[in-house]
Amino acid sequence: MLVAFSGGKDSTAMVLQLAKLGEDFRMIWTPTGNELPDLMRHIRHVEQIVGRQVEAVPAPTLAELIDEQQCLPSWRMRWCTRMIKVEPCAEYLRQHPDETLCVGLRADEPGRVGGTYEGAKEIQYPLREWGWGLAEVLRCCEQAGVAIPTRTDCAVCFFQTLHEWWLLWKHHPEAYAQGEAWEEQIGHTFRSPSRDTQPAALRDLRAKFEAGYTPKARQRKVSCRVCNL
Repeated sequence: MLVAFSGGKDSTAMVLQLAKLGEDFRMIWTPTGNELPDLMRHIRHVEQIVGRQVEAVPAPTLAELIDEQQCLPSWRMRWCTRMIKVEPCAEYLRQHPDETLCVGLRADEPGRVGGTYEGAKEIQYPLREWGWGLAEVLRCCEQAGVAIPTRTDCAVCFFQTLHEWWLLWKHHPEAYAQGEAWEEQIGHTFRSPSRDTQPAALRDLRAKFEAGYTPKARQRKVSCRVCNL
């Protein structure tokens, strides 16, 4: 049995409970190569608790695809999830045709479908089978002493809010600088110029941050349905 693991609260609670129930499973993950340190520490912690290592599905990295395509993922061209996560996962499942895949969709979100998992013999949703909603997921993680990272997506994800870009610049300047370098290389920006009144280019946005501008924290209106599962 395979378990789709992203490091988010739902997939984390799912693997914690499966391990507690004594189920035999393997965790698979499709890294982008642009993850933040908190997520990597979280993955190592979960591995220690459940006594299993997360298996990385063979896939191109974000950096490789940017260089290859000379293009940045953005609101208009959301190729990152498809090319790094969905398609590699589907290919992996085709190579393991006898495996059942477990996906962490909760019982209190019946309209959510998650990613596209072509190639799996069978797809199971343990959280829904257990009747687990958000409260149960959070309780499971808390009881195991697991703190879910604030972000499980790419450091330069175009979905992030202005405040998240500010946090990236403040706490992970090397990741922010990589985003700037990619924008300079490609000649386009991760942020849409029409999204808000602030500069779209990370270089110009950094200048405002350095001058003292601190955006207000707010929830994302849209997020990647695969990276945060």
